[in-house]
Amino acid sequence: MKKILVIEDNADVRENLGELLELSNYEVLKAENGRVGATLAIKEQPDLIICDIMMPVMDGYGVLRILSKRPETSDIPFIFLSAKAEKADFRKGMNLVADDYVSKPFDDVELLDAVELRLRKSVRLRDQQREPDLNRFLKEAKSYAIFESLIEECEVRTYRKKDVLYEEGGYPHQVFFINSGKVKLYKTNEDGKEIIIEILSEKEFLGFIPLIRNDRHTTCAAALEERKVSILPREDFSNLLYKNTNVAGQLIKMLANHVTEIEEKLLNLAYDSVRKRVADALILLHDRFEKDGQSEITILREDLAHFVGTSKETVIRTLSEFKDDALVEIKGSRIRLLDKEKLARLPY
Repeated sequence: MKKILVIEDNADVRENLGELLELSNYEVLKAENGRVGATLAIKEQPDLIICDIMMPVMDGYGVLRILSKRPETSDIPFIFLSAKAEKADFRKGMNLVADDYVSKPFDDVELLDAVELRLRKSVRLRDQQREPDLNRFLKEAKSYAIFESLIEECEVRTYRKKDVLYEEGGYPHQVFFINSGKVKLYKTNEDGKEIIIEILSEKEFLGFIPLIRNDRHTTCAAALEERKVSILPREDFSNLLYKNTNVAGQLIKMLANHVTEIEEKLLNLAYDSVRKRVADALILLHDRFEKDGQSEITILREDLAHFVGTSKETVIRTLSEFKDDALVEIKGSRIRLLDKEKLARLPY
């Protein structure tokens, strides 16, 4: 059974549309605004999305913009549903790579025809992409083998907790590859307040963006815990980048993922409550620590506050609330998630 996500702020329209689709033998997911809809689309990976344009919290254009930049949701057929039928609105939706545009009030048969057409085209496109996907996998595997081969010959350094790899404003002379441990990327404002942009873990590169741009570092990098890092000289990295298209393609993908993560973090800061931001940060950190074989998160409360974008006191109070709600277990600086699913479902 095909799964369809309906994102519509009008409860009557949402329920009527859901009933129509269920009667047509589709599984239906429903969201009352764009922010909830985008999150649900990322989590559930529906076969098709029907989305209103004018909505609170986040409009339909914002939803499509976010989903089109994520590899796992960029190919989901997307149909705009709106009372706005002016040419300019239609063009804006098409420029964002929407698949179709149905105006309200809509005809039931017309809407179902559009849904069936987009689902059929989606199946054909997936069939056509199977062979290229295999080729892409082989290229990526080859690229990673090249990386590993080069890294084996690099100098390996051990950094202790809080040691700095590079400073904001400094010129890049090498690229870093994390063999073990965690590294934080952060910026500091004029008042000395720190905000953590990203937390990186094993098998990840850092410091290559300013090298590509031939510019200074725009962030600082420091150890969250003791770790080993391979140092790839600037000349070796440049030769690898400009002489191997597979490697260049992999780095472009890294850059695209980095941009997507930063955009999502900005949206979270703008729309989510502190409680929700702390919960999302714990889930992200849990996944990174778990990837490295660690069942608990080890992070200073101050660093967690800098990552969330709030005060240390607020983070401590929120963690205490999570502990009282049996969502987490806390032992000193260690945090264990007891109910990850419930944390993920916290309201905005």
